[in-house]
Amino acid sequence: MKAKGVRMYGAKDIRLEEFELPEIKEDEVLLKVMSDSICMSTWKEVKLGSGHIRVPDDIADHPVIIGHEFSGVIEKVGSKWADEYKAGERFVVLPGIPDQMGAPGYSYEHFGGAVTYCIVPNDVIEKGCLLHYDGDAFYEVSVSEPMYCIIGGYMANYHTKPETHEHFIGAKEGGNIAILGGCGPMGLGAISYALAMENKPKMVVVTEINDDRINRAREVISEEDAKARGVELHYVNTAKMDDEVKELMDLTGGEGYHDVFVYAPVKAIAETGNKILAFDGCMNLFAGPADSGFSADMNLYDCHYRNTKLLGSSGGIKADLLEALDLIAKKEVNPAVMITHVGGIDAIIDTTLHLPEIPGGKKLTYTQFEMPLTAIDDFRKLGETDPLFAKLADACDKNQGLWNKEAEEILLDHFGV
Repeated sequence: MKAKGVRMYGAKDIRLEEFELPEIKEDEVLLKVMSDSICMSTWKEVKLGSGHIRVPDDIADHPVIIGHEFSGVIEKVGSKWADEYKAGERFVVLPGIPDQMGAPGYSYEHFGGAVTYCIVPNDVIEKGCLLHYDGDAFYEVSVSEPMYCIIGGYMANYHTKPETHEHFIGAKEGGNIAILGGCGPMGLGAISYALAMENKPKMVVVTEINDDRINRAREVISEEDAKARGVELHYVNTAKMDDEVKELMDLTGGEGYHDVFVYAPVKAIAETGNKILAFDGCMNLFAGPADSGFSADMNLYDCHYRNTKLLGSSGGIKADLLEALDLIAKKEVNPAVMITHVGGIDAIIDTTLHLPEIPGGKKLTYTQFEMPLTAIDDFRKLGETDPLFAKLADACDKNQGLWNKEAEEILLDHFGV
């Protein structure tokens, strides 16, 4: 059958094209992809091409489909899996395949998200990475995958139990959390999770250097919302601070932060994070650097005497994805706080190549039709001359200006999907 999608042939060489998909084998499953949100990890991948650890060397001859934050419906099931999956049901793909470096959106010729249809190979299904989904919105699945990475980051952190050699996993209950560079889409997800998780912190401090980003974050997750959930939330513009480290420490009464998440791969931000750690504090370099030589000065004296820890995390495990889906279903987190732009399959190339330059949060694309990448904030103005955008603006205005199920259905109905 014919499929249409974005494939990578080399560094910065991605092409939207129609190509032939083979007939699925008896141990494979064919997916109809409906949505794919664009990840900074994909930008890094495209920047490096085969220089990326997950990308094969032969992509010039065997291009890979990009995109790994995708959702849709099962189109066809091979006989081996006929008792497990049914055509028409919705799915979730776990993008981090256990015990291998290869992943959808990086490594497979026929398996990725920026496409109309793709094929899940048997080994991925056998590892439990094609999951059932009972929800009714495609966008929630696309942005559940970044949420699972965020949860994986929280669960990567650890602390020690006094007078024992035991460690406990996760952010410290009743502790102080700093999310540095945290008003981007992933940072908003991290704030949302901090307010929803079972072992809540006492305080969350979110730093940024841009007032517009802070104001947008405050609109979707306010200090009052956090207080209602029992958490003290602060947004701070560190560009306006005379002594960033001192003023961040002062917010905690000098105690410091038990969990620090670095959400921008910037040397100065990482060094600040290291300096504000509390005793037994853990700093997580969550933002993946594109530079393989990225480094920063770390205080190893504190590591020895104050039991501070430094680690990094990438992705998560199946349990993290299941938790993300459960929290979304219960409306305890709203992944739409990450989404600021919506477009069609024709918007994927330009958006991916220029992702760091495009303001706002997550860019969500729908792969079954063409539509320019459009900011949700622009819907109302566009709606003055285009009835579609007037309807989308009305739907988003009813939901704090956020993308939502009604808006998705309006868009899919308009394009006859």
